[in-house]
Amino acid sequence: MISTSTPAEQRTLLRNISWQTFESLLSDLGEHRSSRLTYNRGTLEIMTPLYEHEKPKEVLTALVGIIAEELNIEIARAGSTTFKRQDLGRGAEPDSSFYVQNERLVRGKSKIDLRNDPPPDLVIEIDITSSSLDSFDIYSALGVPEIWRYNGRVLQFFQLQEAEYIACEYSRIFPFLPVAEVARFLEESKTVGETTLLRSFRVWVRSKIISG
Repeated sequence: MISTSTPAEQRTLLRNISWQTFESLLSDLGEHRSSRLTYNRGTLEIMTPLYEHEKPKEVLTALVGIIAEELNIEIARAGSTTFKRQDLGRGAEPDSSFYVQNERLVRGKSKIDLRNDPPPDLVIEIDITSSSLDSFDIYSALGVPEIWRYNGRVLQFFQLQEAEYIACEYSRIFPFLPVAEVARFLEESKTVGETTLLRSFRVWVRSKIISG
């Protein structure tokens, strides 16, 4: 069975797909592609992002980078790396991902193997059009501690608590950071230039660090 959707993301859903077929598709498509694959125990979704999807992802990714710079902490940007575990029958390629607390554990690595390596500390997911797959189920199984999800209108922070994601007002990874402020800057990105936005966000982060 195949279904598709537009406009911000083009999604194709395939059912009864074996793990071997999933692995073959990853290999055949290669790393230099725009599409992202999500696999959950026999169901495969192929998503191709368009501009409306990619812009907020890039803004959020840039904001995380500014936070790390201002806090003077090391992070590893893992982007849309394929995170997968055959024993769990799950795999996903987030819109953006970061190692923060576990940055040292993956520093210098050319590949991530979740049988031995930790999952990313933070995943960013942009879901303008609803996905047919429950990405939270996949990330929970993989052990991702925090997810930022944006649906084109609302930004939410979720933290993994006892195998379930709970919406939270503050980031666990960056405890000073409220979702309301990040949402405000994300909304401003629709009306102001990116350089101006990032400069304003940097000033705001510095003010929080000083006051904290």
